[in-house]
Amino acid sequence: MNQENKFYIDIECRQNNHIGELICGDVFLSKRIKEEGRTIAVLSDGMGSGVKANVLATLTASMALNFTVEHREVRKTAEIIMNTLPVCSVRKVSYSTFTIIDIEDDGTTTIVEYDNPTCTITRGADLYDPKWHFIELESEQNKGKKIRTCKFIARREDRIFFWSDGIMQSGMGTKAFPFGWGEEGMCDYVKSLVRYTPFASSGKLAQKVLNIALMHDGDKPKDDSSCGVIYFREPRKLLLVTGPPFEDSKDFDFALKVQHFKGKKIIAGGTTAEVISRELALKFDAGLESDDPDLPPISFMQEINLVTEGILTLGKVARLLEKYNMDSRLGKGPADQIIKMLFESDKIHIINGTRINVAHQDPNLPVELEIRRTVVKRIVRLLEEKFLKEVDVEYM
Repeated sequence: MNQENKFYIDIECRQNNHIGELICGDVFLSKRIKEEGRTIAVLSDGMGSGVKANVLATLTASMALNFTVEHREVRKTAEIIMNTLPVCSVRKVSYSTFTIIDIEDDGTTTIVEYDNPTCTITRGADLYDPKWHFIELESEQNKGKKIRTCKFIARREDRIFFWSDGIMQSGMGTKAFPFGWGEEGMCDYVKSLVRYTPFASSGKLAQKVLNIALMHDGDKPKDDSSCGVIYFREPRKLLLVTGPPFEDSKDFDFALKVQHFKGKKIIAGGTTAEVISRELALKFDAGLESDDPDLPPISFMQEINLVTEGILTLGKVARLLEKYNMDSRLGKGPADQIIKMLFESDKIHIINGTRINVAHQDPNLPVELEIRRTVVKRIVRLLEEKFLKEVDVEYM
């Protein structure tokens, strides 16, 4: 997160497969490099559709991501990728395109594109021109080919829309769009989208663009379609508290940390909830009915957004996060509700109390009852690496 402008980098990509295909020929990858304060997103479009296109796009996206992580020079990165990929015997072009977006925490953003539709950047509700320029490749094999690139300083409320040509070409051959939706049509829609939904998340914006492209094709996509959005916005904060502090004498300080936190709050653990309720004199009611037969019901407490059981619920949170993908659907159970709140948050602070619960040391209890610290570490790793959340943990 940029400290001066206080923005969070919200990245999402939504995709539709070519009609009749079980796998998408576009591939999206992203990576957060915490040590360097960098976030990288890559979208690659494999020529054609189905498994072959996906394999080529995966190869391209993986190379682009890894070379960008290593700070390889732009021209060299493009040369290596193009020399690695096969070339279409008819069109004489590489079988995969790519868009690389490299963002530093101070807002410095570099975009590199090869044959994907040009990114659209908005600053507020207006289009922003980052001053694109072209770099011509020099090797004999790729002589004459050009990559498009730009560099600018992002501000809060900037957005970057990036896409594969399945979006721009949607509706091609129809009366409304004989030559496809086109760049002008996409830009006009994006401007109106940002103007009328100014605080929509990246995922919602990407899905809206994808839905319009799908409608243009009569709900039968003629090509793999991907839309990604990067939104530089004010961070949404969440506190997750699990386990009481190691020493009883710290209970009040522990409860005050919860009370003073500015953002949404989750308590995972019955004993933890009792400590906070007692120290802050908050009303606390145990729930009676559960929407998940595997877990105890949700409880209710003043000033707290969600109260659940502890270790069993967190264990299920970790398992659901590990299996989660774009096709996953969350239910109404305690673990599902925790995940929904985690996904809706950007900066997550976890207070992990270290008081030992003797119940968790019983060898006769199921394997899921892992030590709390181990489960929390699994959740933190998944949130950081898989979902690009900013997470910090405080032990008490």
